[in-house]
Amino acid sequence: MKILVTGGLGFIGSHTVVELQNEGFDVIIVDDLSNTSLKVLDGIDAITGKIPAFEKLDLRDKNKVQDFFKRHHDISGVIHFAASKAVGESVENPLLYYENNINALVYVLQGLQKMNEANFIFSSSCTVYGQAEIMPINEDASIQTAMSPYGNTKQIGEEIITDVAKVSNINAILLRYFNPIGAHPSAEIGELPIGVPQNLVPFITQTGFGLRKELSVYGDDYPTPDGTAVRDYIHVVDLAKAHVIALQRLLNKKNVTKVETFNLGTGTGSSVLEVIKAFEKVSGQKLPYKTVARREGDITSAYANTDKANTVLGWKAQSTLEEAMASAWKWEQKIRS
Repeated sequence: MKILVTGGLGFIGSHTVVELQNEGFDVIIVDDLSNTSLKVLDGIDAITGKIPAFEKLDLRDKNKVQDFFKRHHDISGVIHFAASKAVGESVENPLLYYENNINALVYVLQGLQKMNEANFIFSSSCTVYGQAEIMPINEDASIQTAMSPYGNTKQIGEEIITDVAKVSNINAILLRYFNPIGAHPSAEIGELPIGVPQNLVPFITQTGFGLRKELSVYGDDYPTPDGTAVRDYIHVVDLAKAHVIALQRLLNKKNVTKVETFNLGTGTGSSVLEVIKAFEKVSGQKLPYKTVARREGDITSAYANTDKANTVLGWKAQSTLEEAMASAWKWEQKIRS
């Protein structure tokens, strides 16, 4: 079966391509290379022994997306990662996020609508919950007003998919991730941010390696045990495997409704300081950091209730925070050597 992975050379996309190929799927990647490198293909090949098909394509170009689906009418499923994903950047440049995250989604869904049968996995986010009122967060938690344009694009994306599925051939699963971190244990692929990292863990590992002077901890006055923000950090390989399981659920017609939603996390919240301590333990070195003002768009706490994914999908995160940090550090050391 041929599976299209949009944004498949990105952090989560590349790890998912590995898991798809390990399960015998035929993968075609579409990516505009705006936040990644073609070298990721070599990493995928090194792990799986196979280079997936690849097309450089900007999904904001409607005509090119239409042409792609005309040439690839035999696609059995789509996993849609292609999107801009930094909360802070989305606050500074909202129109970039609305154009990239919404237009691309609409054009891909238009391509799928023309197929007899379409299976769609959407890369969503726990940001759709905003600052949830109850922890841990389950899938029935109310969708709060988005705290950032990025979070809003995920809310709008879910609404678009739900509306389209009601009147089309499309079956979909919305996967709401918490905070993906780490790298493949082989250190052949990992998180490769271009420019200054927008996410905590690559900034930690770059600081640990000496590329950054120090880490900025945004706020130590949150109502949490140590005053720093709490998140649910999930190893990217665990996350990638969940995508394959979700896709197989649709392909095997096991879905109960046209659109299903699952949280993907560990079920445990870790503070920024706890993540720093985990890095210090696995790396054997102290990390220089300073506390600065809170960052606009950030929430206090978010961690998942994963019961639904555990029971319905039969998936459960396996790796610990320390294991994820160790893999991220191994990857950082490899790419700088």
